[in-house]
Amino acid sequence: MITIHHLGISQSDRVVWLMEELGLPYRLDWFDRGADRLAPPEYLALHPAAMAPVVRDGDRVLTESAAILEHICHSHAGGRLTVGPSQPNYPDYLYWMHFNNNVQGLFFARRALQRAGLDPEGDAFIRRREGQFFGYLEQRLGEVEHLAGPDFTCADIMVTFNLTTLARFGGRRIDDLPNARAYVERIVARPAYVRAMAIAGPDATRPAS
Repeated sequence: MITIHHLGISQSDRVVWLMEELGLPYRLDWFDRGADRLAPPEYLALHPAAMAPVVRDGDRVLTESAAILEHICHSHAGGRLTVGPSQPNYPDYLYWMHFNNNVQGLFFARRALQRAGLDPEGDAFIRRREGQFFGYLEQRLGEVEHLAGPDFTCADIMVTFNLTTLARFGGRRIDDLPNARAYVERIVARPAYVRAMAIAGPDATRPAS
């Protein structure tokens, strides 16, 4: 059985969401953040990369959301919720699977400027790049129901965190993006998403032992 080492209020809720979508059994190993809002030493010791999410599948310990999602889908679900190289929308799937890195790079750049006492809104690079990334997101969601095409895939699981939870901590909001707002409304109504957020979302708490 797959064990999800879940860090409270983190991207590891993506893996719980995937497991709920696939109907696969899993064990949730919950870790609370410290008073400094960082992962505790016990979590950092799980993997050399020391970042959430971390999952254990047999003897293998994995990190990085996109790698984990692909591994689970191909190793345990026959490729469900993925797009293969032979499919015409494969390039779209790949792009949106990795959109997360672009958005979070800007998020951490904003945080660094704020900690330095600078206003990130005055940084032309951040404003330009955010405009490009989110402008393309809005355009794409005006053309298709889901990011990789007509069907829900892991690409949607990867991007949704950036449009929901990340905005609560200073990430770019989507109030001015009607297509993105409508997309999020559809996604968060999915039964598996609702279950996953109740289990491990940003407002969830450690289950009673």
